[in-house]
Amino acid sequence: MELLLIRHALPERVEGSSGPADPGLTDAGRRQAELLAEYLASERIDAVYTSPMRRAVETAAPLGARLDVAPTIVEEVAEYDRHSTDYVPIEELKAEGDPRFHDPGLLAGLDPPHVFAERVVGAIERVVADHPGGTAAVVCHGGVINVYLASVLGLTVEPPGFFYPNYTSIHRVAAARSGERSILAINETSHLRHTGLPAGLFDTARAR
Repeated sequence: MELLLIRHALPERVEGSSGPADPGLTDAGRRQAELLAEYLASERIDAVYTSPMRRAVETAAPLGARLDVAPTIVEEVAEYDRHSTDYVPIEELKAEGDPRFHDPGLLAGLDPPHVFAERVVGAIERVVADHPGGTAAVVCHGGVINVYLASVLGLTVEPPGFFYPNYTSIHRVAAARSGERSILAINETSHLRHTGLPAGLFDTARAR
């Protein structure tokens, strides 16, 4: 089967929330999500899954509508900072020289790395098992994508991971019934090129 791991679109900034920060999308993020849906509309995708966090749910909605597939929430693919009271896009942390850019551990409410990895990999493997010979898309988060691809590569990583997934980037994995996993594509963002929309730290969307 083919597995598509998709990072959410650009969310709002939230700091000092009274509970877990769970921002929705910005205007730019909503446009990113629409372009993602247009880009994938011609593909045969049998199921769409999403993290329960608003930024993922709102990203998955246009894709589900295009495909006429109701997204299914999977609690276990929530991000490692799901309990944090702050959410600041990482490119903003970098631009402001915020120490949290270099040390995400300064955020409160993070899942322990081994707990996070176990729940993420277990949940995604259940999605794989449910769609033999098919295609499933999982709209989730940068840390989730890092942990799963690291497991495919045999790497041990801690959040945020070993590479940066751009907003609405697509990461494709071929999953065989034998248990073999092969990475087909990483950081696919053709739908954002030349749109003027921000893509993230590595802003191919603004390339000319």
